Amino acid sequence: MMLLIIAGAKAFSQVLAYTGSARGLAEFATNLPISPILIVIAMQVVLLIMGGFMSLVAIMMITLPTFVPVIVALGLDPIWFATIFLLNMEMAMTTPPLGMNLYIMKGAAPPGTTMGDIIWAAVPFLICDLLAMILIIAFPLIALWLPGLMS
Repeated sequence: MMLLIIAGAKAFSQVLAYTGSARGLAEFATNLPISPILIVIAMQVVLLIMGGFMSLVAIMMITLPTFVPVIVALGLDPIWFATIFLLNMEMAMTTPPLGMNLYIMKGAAPPGTTMGDIIWAAVPFLICDLLAMILIIAFPLIALWLPGLMS
């Protein structure tokens, strides 16, 4: 089943590449009269919603061929975006209704623990992840400091 998801996502990204849709979307995003940060925030909201219902591999295969050209066209750092993207994917694995980490925690929990207990126990972690994402968006140097030392 995972191979079918990857094959479908790969076909989708190839169609985007051959039709020039990714380039057109990048041009559209650069011509919007809003701040590039608002576009990034909108992307993160889309990713978080998708993460509640889809596999992470499928999300990455579908969205990255579309989002990366937009990020580059907006003049933003791809490493910074990748950091935010991966943090968002981690949050998506912990959000209901299909957050896989919630079901893994349920399997490891003592008998009698309800799914509601698991979800409420995950809320503080989601809040911490959200605060980390806000800090990284507000202060990109947090994500770029260590990679900057390597170059």
